[in-house]
Amino acid sequence: MGRTGQQLRQRTAKAIGGPAQHGAAVPSPRPGATPGALPAPRLADRLRYRFDNSMSRGTPALIAWLTVVTLLLILLFSLVVTVFGLSRNQQGDFGSSMFGNLLHALDPGTIGGDQGSWTFKLTMLALTIAGLFIVSALIGVIAAGIDTRLADLRRGRSIVLEKDHTVILGWSESIFTIVRELTIANESRRKPVVVVLADRDKVEMEDDLRAKVGDFRGTRVVCRSGSPMDIDDLRLSSHLTARSVILLAPEDSEDPDSEVIKTLLALTHSGPDGPRIVAEIRNPTNLEAARLVGADRTVLLDIRETVAKLVVQTSRQSGAAAVYTELFDYGGDEIYFLEEHRLGAMTYAEAQLAFEEASVIGVIADGVPTLNPRPETPVAGHTLIVVAEDDSTLKAEPDATIGPDLGRLGTGSGEDDHPTRALLIGWNERAPIVLRELDNYAPPGSTLTVLTSFDVRDVPELDHLQVTVAPGQTTDRRTLEEHVQPDLDQVLVLCYSDDLEPQAADARTLVTLLHVRDILSGTGSVTPVVSEMLDDRNRVLAQVAHVDDVVVSGEIVSLLVTQLSEDPRLETVFDQLLGDEGSEIYLRPAEWYVQPGADVSYATIVAGASRRGETAIGYKSEALAEGEASFGVRVNPAKAETFRVLPGDRVVVLADD
Repeated sequence: MGRTGQQLRQRTAKAIGGPAQHGAAVPSPRPGATPGALPAPRLADRLRYRFDNSMSRGTPALIAWLTVVTLLLILLFSLVVTVFGLSRNQQGDFGSSMFGNLLHALDPGTIGGDQGSWTFKLTMLALTIAGLFIVSALIGVIAAGIDTRLADLRRGRSIVLEKDHTVILGWSESIFTIVRELTIANESRRKPVVVVLADRDKVEMEDDLRAKVGDFRGTRVVCRSGSPMDIDDLRLSSHLTARSVILLAPEDSEDPDSEVIKTLLALTHSGPDGPRIVAEIRNPTNLEAARLVGADRTVLLDIRETVAKLVVQTSRQSGAAAVYTELFDYGGDEIYFLEEHRLGAMTYAEAQLAFEEASVIGVIADGVPTLNPRPETPVAGHTLIVVAEDDSTLKAEPDATIGPDLGRLGTGSGEDDHPTRALLIGWNERAPIVLRELDNYAPPGSTLTVLTSFDVRDVPELDHLQVTVAPGQTTDRRTLEEHVQPDLDQVLVLCYSDDLEPQAADARTLVTLLHVRDILSGTGSVTPVVSEMLDDRNRVLAQVAHVDDVVVSGEIVSLLVTQLSEDPRLETVFDQLLGDEGSEIYLRPAEWYVQPGADVSYATIVAGASRRGETAIGYKSEALAEGEASFGVRVNPAKAETFRVLPGDRVVVLADD
């Protein structure tokens, strides 16, 4: 039992870190210490801890310590020189000795002018050598501090002190179009600023924007690195003092809508008051959740539905894409609101002829915008919806220089509601919405063939369209010749964005377009062809194929986002333009409005449209297409501009059907 007890004591001592041998001396605790407690820290430990804390404060603390060491050094040497009387030049003055020693410590060249005993010279030499170490350390600390500050600036972690600016949260390919459009819209503003906050490197963002946007037109673009979903990072953009906030749906995320909704939560964290927000939503099923978070100051743009509606609207008539692009971007004429005007007791029909360089297209009554109201609608007391080159050109007084020639109004009319035949080439997540929108406009008995190289998913049930799915290679000439017939009413080409990378999808779309255009031109058909592109740079290549209309998905959404960020009232207007209810854009034969073969003013065309209960907003002619990339479409011409009405010319109007 004795041996067992000894082994137990050894194991116990080993476990607690004590002596392993029987009878070994155990250190006694310090006087006043509690048994089992840690020993009290020594004074040296306390001083070292405080010194470490001060050094951790960065460059200012290091400079302060070097300053203290320098003062102690020159004080020590001044005492030595003064007490022992080593210098004959300083005459025993302690202040002069301090200043002279300071120069020796900071400037090694000072020692060359010293006079006195060798003891004094050697003392100053020692001071100069010690000063060299201090100055070298000081230079290194300052240089390191500057490098750290520059690195912080490059990381973009400082707060932006701006107000009345535009904040863009997130990063995607559409940001280049948005920034470019904002720079155009800001040309009339004083010192405009756009702040971009994204989880990317600040320098990379700045380089990409300079390379792809180019001229900022006086707008200062500030980039900051951080997550828009983080409240602390969000403060870097000063979003509470911004004019508007644009929230982009990230392209590289598996669930972009969740990130958008989380960012909306961060934006509204401070309360309901704040700048207006425009947010992109990719999946329509997430719209309700986003509306609950965004409250009343958030405009949500459904990317899928918006692109699908635009594809349908442009596929129904050639040249419509040029009209929509003109209205949605800031490069030409766009939609504005004229709140104060002096049109008196004019009716809507008379107001359409009142302005020389602006087209009245609707009114806002009781806060509700209405496009193309009845001609007899009074405009007094109502805000006018107008199309103009810039809001600075809007005038309150009527300034039209010419009136309509009522003797040249057209007498033709017609309706075309026969069953249609359409061909849809390609498939993606927007295709079901495209089919539903086409069904809203299709007369009963209409047919549509879907030709696709990949599987067709989620084909909706339709009321008027009979859909046939035909699998096949959409880049194969023989396959296309079987389906592209001259009696088709419309051809739509969608990209394979669900199955291919953007550039590969656009490349396949371009090849398909070349074949489709060649097949139709060989038969003499004038069937309108509309195509969808993912990358705006490929639209220039698509012009080689002489495609009637090309809808760039990311591009058109970016234009809408920018417009909505500038004026949220445009949301209802755009809904009417792209929806199947109310007035939409049509390109109708010019002879319905004015007499063919004659030179007529645009004011006469406007009067001809008003007589039919429609609103003219532009003109399309092959004569205007020469040298232009807008397919001969002119939006909002001056009232005094004249047109020779030729066969095939069209008037761009807003009409109910």
